[in-house]
Amino acid sequence: MTRRPLVAVTACVKSINNAPFHSVEDKYLHAVALGADATPIVLPALGEAIDPGELLERFDGFVFTGSLSNVEPAHYAGTPSREGTAHDPQRDATTLPLLRRLIEADAPVLALCRGMQELNVACGGTLHQHVHELPSKLDHRAPPASLPRAVRYAPEHHRVRLQPGGLLARLAGTEEVMVNSLHEQAIDRLGPGLEVEATAPDGLIEAVRFAGRRFVLGVQWHPEACVEADAFSRAIFNEFGRQLRHG
Repeated sequence: MTRRPLVAVTACVKSINNAPFHSVEDKYLHAVALGADATPIVLPALGEAIDPGELLERFDGFVFTGSLSNVEPAHYAGTPSREGTAHDPQRDATTLPLLRRLIEADAPVLALCRGMQELNVACGGTLHQHVHELPSKLDHRAPPASLPRAVRYAPEHHRVRLQPGGLLARLAGTEEVMVNSLHEQAIDRLGPGLEVEATAPDGLIEAVRFAGRRFVLGVQWHPEACVEADAFSRAIFNEFGRQLRHG
């Protein structure tokens, strides 16, 4: 590849001044540009108006971002959400069918936080909606918003054990790392085709990959927030960038 790879980065639909905006937090775009040495392009959440086949022709890889919203439980036959739970139906309508098409086409995919949950649901898995309320589980929710961002996203929240011989263990050069944790929902039943890449001390699945694909990786933490300061986070995006050029 002689040109810089193009990466589609999924957007959320948010209301700003009573108008809908398609938005992506800056950290995802910077991580793609700096860590993967690629050009990020914001992918609007337009549902059926977007043709996954056309995206495959134009983009070299795809990043599925985190979000304050959650996947609608109807997509995995879950119990209805509690009142006040944030959802983004336009994003669900965009990302879930797109992920299925990308897996089929063996396109490079990096799915982060909500993105990993979307990956699991797209593969037929289910989600825990309130992990901190489950017996024997840690509280994986975000630190207080009043803390500086560098503290909230520092990879110091809890350890994860990386699968021996797995992709992440190879990138880390070890089988245990510290990560940042900012999520209330997480994988319950693993979707068919997905294999566990990392687990938290409480047994919660923290990373997955799709078996038999060159690079379909999901992580529950936020490496995009630490690309400049953390070698392991940078290695994840470096490998994503390498796979973009592999095809």
